[in-house]
Amino acid sequence: MSAAVGKRGGVPVGYLWELSNVEATAVLCLRLWNHEAQDNDFPALGDTMRALGPDECARLRDVFEQICALCARHGRRPLVRHSPGCDCLGADEACFANFIATASEGDREDAMLIASMLVRADMAPGLASLAESFGLSLKRMSLCARDMRRPCGQALH
Repeated sequence: MSAAVGKRGGVPVGYLWELSNVEATAVLCLRLWNHEAQDNDFPALGDTMRALGPDECARLRDVFEQICALCARHGRRPLVRHSPGCDCLGADEACFANFIATASEGDREDAMLIASMLVRADMAPGLASLAESFGLSLKRMSLCARDMRRPCGQALH
């Protein structure tokens, strides 16, 4: 990877507040991910993530860990991340956010196309499938956060 390519991935292309909840949360998770940590926890998501319950929360972390591991091992190049407190949105982060949101909407063909830009072509189907699962969990988490009066999974009637 040349220095110019690395810099290009971190170039600010927008701001976090311009993203949907799913996209912004995906970027925050990416920024907080540490491949060397034994237990990747996302403390910045706090109560919002805990609203899912311990089982769903653990599954969400596992799926995200698999996404990051695939990107790290089979990525076309390392993804450039801004610091967790930064309001800017980097080019790589914007691509990642769009990928997760596209997959969560069930747009598999576009998700596969974006995945093939992130990782080797033979890894793209698995990455797209993981992104769909992760994105759907983020949508559910966002819905839980909006209605904290009723815990997720509780029946309406």
